[in-house]
Amino acid sequence: MTVQVLIQRLDEGVPLPLYAKPGDAGADLVTTIDFTLQPGERKLIPTGIAIALPDGFAAFVHPRSGLAVKHGVSIVNAPGTVDAGYRGELQVILINQDLTESVSFKRGDRIAQMVIQRVERADFLEVSELPGSGRGSGGFGSTGRA
Repeated sequence: MTVQVLIQRLDEGVPLPLYAKPGDAGADLVTTIDFTLQPGERKLIPTGIAIALPDGFAAFVHPRSGLAVKHGVSIVNAPGTVDAGYRGELQVILINQDLTESVSFKRGDRIAQMVIQRVERADFLEVSELPGSGRGSGGFGSTGRA
């Protein structure tokens, strides 16, 4: 299944998001600028595009696994959420989690991947008590190590 996403190229020199391989969930986003991330540093990076999603959909911006494993680069608010009503430039908050090495990017480098998903809206109903469940309130590793 596909969904039509309107896209505006804000920087004519960068490519539109692209799925690298058939069946990929994420379309690659690129940077419009050259930059370096020092160890522990985070920066807001422009992608040169804006999108209009249909109601009932959102875009989620995920880190690229290759950047994470090779350089320790991730996204601070992973995944970043793009709501259907947002019309501004997509930007990515990258962080270098490596403790010793900086990492540099050039204009056009792939920095993140965007996944388009259908989302449901909830009606929040306040109650005095929640129904029981097999798990209860256990969390944060309460089911064991692995």
